[in-house]
Amino acid sequence: MPTNTPTRLATGVPAALAGEGVRRRRHTDYVTVGLWISLLISAAVWALPFIFMFLTSVKSRADVSSLPTWALPTEWAWTNYADAVETGDLWVTGANSLLIAVVKVPLGILLAAAAAFALGRLRFRWHRVLLCVFAVGSMVPIQIGLGPLFNTMLSLDLLDSRAGLVLPYLAFGIPYQIFMLYGFFRAIPDELEESARVDGASTFRIFWQICLPLAKPALAALFILDFVATWNEYAIATTLLQSQDHWTIPLAVQGFSSQHSTDYGALNAFIFMSAIPVLIVYLLFQRYFVQGAFAGAVKG
Repeated sequence: MPTNTPTRLATGVPAALAGEGVRRRRHTDYVTVGLWISLLISAAVWALPFIFMFLTSVKSRADVSSLPTWALPTEWAWTNYADAVETGDLWVTGANSLLIAVVKVPLGILLAAAAAFALGRLRFRWHRVLLCVFAVGSMVPIQIGLGPLFNTMLSLDLLDSRAGLVLPYLAFGIPYQIFMLYGFFRAIPDELEESARVDGASTFRIFWQICLPLAKPALAALFILDFVATWNEYAIATTLLQSQDHWTIPLAVQGFSSQHSTDYGALNAFIFMSAIPVLIVYLLFQRYFVQGAFAGAVKG
């Protein structure tokens, strides 16, 4: 004959009450709620400048002067983008920045990875001293070297050229990348290298086929950071580049701002379009970014 006696667990607590307690505990997870609130606030802080920039870029001069920043335009002035491209010569300056970034970023990361592999995996004397030299090189401010850099590029006849801009970018960027990749290569287990050498693998093959694939998250994170830094670099570019045909995006933004400082719609359209390539690169590699940013901190 069936009874209505509630089922009890081994601890003597009815199963229905135990399930209700589990559900209650799930509903009071304040840590998760706090994390979601922090995430939403961070996303809003990151997105609001782009939203305001976009809204300003599609406003006419009358709307810019009469409407608040967050208000929608009374008439969508999409012609601001066409005017910005034509007036600011965006295709030429964007192509210059893209060419420099495409050449400098992969080449610099490859050279830094090879040097970091040699410092982290090959045993030779004074390798820590050499690592300290690279670490000190990554801490040198760019501004103090602009004068000697100008004289050097002038003597080498590389002033106002793309090659004369790529070489200083490599010189200032590689030390930091070596310092970041050194810890990652040191963290790779020695057993992988030993087993590869037993199978007859050379040092280059170990570096190219074993260590580099394992370093993909760290390399992707460095790719994002280096691409953004190269795309937005201003100090060296304004020192070495003189003709407008060789300008990069930061110089073009400065020139556009000085010539059309009152045309806020076209100016914001120009800045908004110049930020799109950086955003695309970040979205392509963002899944590796957090993992790779801390990859070098596993083992010193």
